[in-house]
Amino acid sequence: MADELSHVEAATGRVRMVDVGAKPESRRRAVARGVLRMAPETAARLRELPKGDALATAELAGVMAAKRTSELIPLCHQLPLSVVRVNAEIGDGVVEITAEAETVAQTGVEMEALVAASVAALTVYDMAKAIDKEMVVEEIRRVEKTKEPV
Repeated sequence: MADELSHVEAATGRVRMVDVGAKPESRRRAVARGVLRMAPETAARLRELPKGDALATAELAGVMAAKRTSELIPLCHQLPLSVVRVNAEIGDGVVEITAEAETVAQTGVEMEALVAASVAALTVYDMAKAIDKEMVVEEIRRVEKTKEPV
């Protein structure tokens, strides 16, 4: 199995950063989503806050997290992000997070999108944990990944 994992040397099983030096730069984009499930009453309380306070905070936290992904995930490359967009929407008993990251680089940005979605969801969790002890962050997943020549 070690030879199937990109960050593991097949011969020794040691972890390593992938060498992307010989790869050409490409325009890369990734979209990730996450869900924070909560009691409908919690979602209603978040919805009643002054427009954007809780969600704007979560969206900003997601952008900030994406920019620090290489500091959080040990083997990730530091990327020059051209854009990060995070959108949080409150539904009935749920906050749905969508995070999009783009770069022109030799490796993809799915980790940045995943980290952005995760941290945005955790930020809402942190703001609402005092009133809802049963919230669950789930379904953090990559939903799209593209690569185009530059």
